[in-house]
Amino acid sequence: MKPQLSPSVLSANFARLQEDIKNAEKGGADRFHLDVMDGHFVPNISFGPMIVRTMKTITRLPLDVHLMISDPDKYIPEFVSAGAEFVIPHIEAPYDIYRSVQLIVELGAKAGVALNPGTPIERVEPLLDKIDMVIIMSVCPGFGGQKFQPQALKRVKVLRSMLDRLKPAVHIAVDGGVKRENIAEIHASGADILLAGSAVFETQDVEKTVRELKHLVEKP
Repeated sequence: MKPQLSPSVLSANFARLQEDIKNAEKGGADRFHLDVMDGHFVPNISFGPMIVRTMKTITRLPLDVHLMISDPDKYIPEFVSAGAEFVIPHIEAPYDIYRSVQLIVELGAKAGVALNPGTPIERVEPLLDKIDMVIIMSVCPGFGGQKFQPQALKRVKVLRSMLDRLKPAVHIAVDGGVKRENIAEIHASGADILLAGSAVFETQDVEKTVRELKHLVEKP
């Protein structure tokens, strides 16, 4: 599948959010990624549906909401209503993941699931009839700016092989530590959505950085 660059809004400067988002768009961003954290499932708190609504006033690009929260079913309707295209809960949280992805689909959004570094890839298989994206975490979730864990490359390859057999259209996204120096290798391993936060927004020229990162994954 054609690679897509998805800047992670968690790393944006919220004092100039519109400027950062517009500059990422100008550079060729394909979609935006929003990390929702509740301080329970992960040891950090980020934002809720209001930021999705705000983003919808700034950009027409797809918004993917990654739910790092303990009770996603309680909030899924709000995020879908706010304008999320994809809603992606974690497979490890203490709830019925199949029920959650079914709820997302019933509400009219697309569903995905996210897997922490230690979670077996095989846990995705029973959900393939409902989902259209899998996020492979290449760091422990909860904070931006962490270092990429190379074992994630093997996990992506295993997942890509499974999906090619069972449901090839499912997207694979990689989240955590995606940088200029590894983005091409991550794409080559089988990921088609590259999530980059600090690598995009903590630079002097967001537009230029996005353009350069896209070139790295799109060049022959």
